[in-house]
Amino acid sequence: MLEKHLYSFIDYLTYEKRYSSHTITSYKNDLNQFVSFINPEHEDYPIGEINYQNVRAWIASLLKDKISARSVNRKLSSLKSFFKFLQRQQVIEVNPMSKISGPKTPKRLPVFVDEHQMEDLFSQVAFGEGFNGTRDRLILDLLYQTGIRRSELTHLQDKDIDLFNSTIKVLGKRNKERIIPISISLKRNLESYLKVKQELNLPNMMLLVSENGKALNENAVYRSVKKYLSQVTTIQKKSPHVLRHTFATHLLNNGADINAVKDLLGHANLSATQIYTHNTIEKLKNSYKQAHPRGD
Repeated sequence: MLEKHLYSFIDYLTYEKRYSSHTITSYKNDLNQFVSFINPEHEDYPIGEINYQNVRAWIASLLKDKISARSVNRKLSSLKSFFKFLQRQQVIEVNPMSKISGPKTPKRLPVFVDEHQMEDLFSQVAFGEGFNGTRDRLILDLLYQTGIRRSELTHLQDKDIDLFNSTIKVLGKRNKERIIPISISLKRNLESYLKVKQELNLPNMMLLVSENGKALNENAVYRSVKKYLSQVTTIQKKSPHVLRHTFATHLLNNGADINAVKDLLGHANLSATQIYTHNTIEKLKNSYKQAHPRGD
């Protein structure tokens, strides 16, 4: 019975909500972990018998296993969506999540790379003269100048690049399209890369490819970003998502409208974008302390 409803929920996320494969995998893992906890014998567990005590016991076991509060809250979010779905389907009357609150998480500001370090990346770091160097430079430039996610980057196709209008079309979460303007420098990098790609006869419709013409995967993008960021910054995390944080933070630090940044990032609501204003506030505080006679 329980397993049948899990399948129905995953189908709902896949075909109606149209979530990405990564998101669906996270939901599956979280729900299967909870089911294994309350039903270790893998019997046909009656779904109506699940209650808030089961959920609280699971939370306690996760925290005991040193799972971070942030990860626990993500898992609880999966459970909330599942039981809300079951209520709408009239499978259950009482939602066991109604009495559940997750553990408190410390506020964590988005990690980003300083502006002068990004300048060093593109002016001082050697990417190489061959195809790989041209492509890797483009990867870093696209991530920093557009703020797109790693999955959005690897799904870009040649046809999504509009050099005439200096824009790129990005397919974001829930298959929502957005148009992002590109700078003259990024346009030139795209032109150079596409020219080399054509000269090497790499006809793959995906924008980013390897030297043998195969589409570049997300792991390859991650390795490239980590390799080059390591040459200009000492921050612990050096990932494509850090460049997304960097894009948003630098825009806001330089006076960009937060609603415009929201649209560029493809955020569904403003609250997701507002976290980047905290970095801007910290910058203002530092400027005040340095410049005001009594700032100390």
